[in-house]
Amino acid sequence: MDAQRSGDGGGREFQRVSEELMARIADGTYPLHSLLPSQRDLAEELTVSRDTVQRVLRHLAEGGWIESRQGRGSEVIKVPRTQPSVVAADTRLRGGKTLGPLLEEAFKQPEVTLDVYSLTSEALHAHLRVQADRIYSRDITPQRIALRLILPSEDLAVPYPSVRDDPQDQRLRDRLRIITQRSTDSLRGLFADLDRLVETADIEIRHAPLTPICKLYLLNGTDALLAPYQVIEREILLDTGETVPAYDALGFGAPFTHNIKDSDPDSPATVFVNGWQVWFDSIWNHVARRPS
Repeated sequence: MDAQRSGDGGGREFQRVSEELMARIADGTYPLHSLLPSQRDLAEELTVSRDTVQRVLRHLAEGGWIESRQGRGSEVIKVPRTQPSVVAADTRLRGGKTLGPLLEEAFKQPEVTLDVYSLTSEALHAHLRVQADRIYSRDITPQRIALRLILPSEDLAVPYPSVRDDPQDQRLRDRLRIITQRSTDSLRGLFADLDRLVETADIEIRHAPLTPICKLYLLNGTDALLAPYQVIEREILLDTGETVPAYDALGFGAPFTHNIKDSDPDSPATVFVNGWQVWFDSIWNHVARRPS
């Protein structure tokens, strides 16, 4: 398998894997003091060579994010800061938690519903793969899982990522479309596997002519998690080997706003969750369309 991946694109794949692992550390998939999966498992999941994984782990270790020890693996020793929402005293807020732990709690329920609005589905796929592994091992036993995912329309000229000196250059938009297609295909495959383990596992993906300014996760109709995208300037390596200066939107490391509905219909948390649920339903029913 590793030999087949020896020509995996070098810098391009290094960048992709580095960003993916950093995103998982930031959003709680791999929390502080947890161990990353083995190099073999990461290479298999991310479809790269073990050499690429090793180089990425060295890079993260040099940056102070992980510590690798012989025979123990790689431990997360630092995570980006997150900022819980500031709300009224009667609001039920899980301060300091990020998406990974929240999904763990959501998947403990017999019926799991996920409504997600995002620029891509890469991070979502990573999180759901973790939950799928828990189902495979029978750590959790949900009966029904339903995911509704809204992504930008494939022909939408999103402002990011874009080539810094030429906003009309389509190469980064084409790259984004390929990344999104790859991760949505993986999501569909994941749900096809889950459908054999639980009573029902449904996934529906629609596209809307909207540019996301944030990630939105609505969990089981009770939790709303919002994380704004940060637009930064950085260099992106293309498949051709060319590096271009770009404006890109990164979701990891952004502050999270998290609220949980309570029994008071007028509480700030309940109004927050209900408001975003109404927004999502309105886009889903009236704006978003199934891919052709």
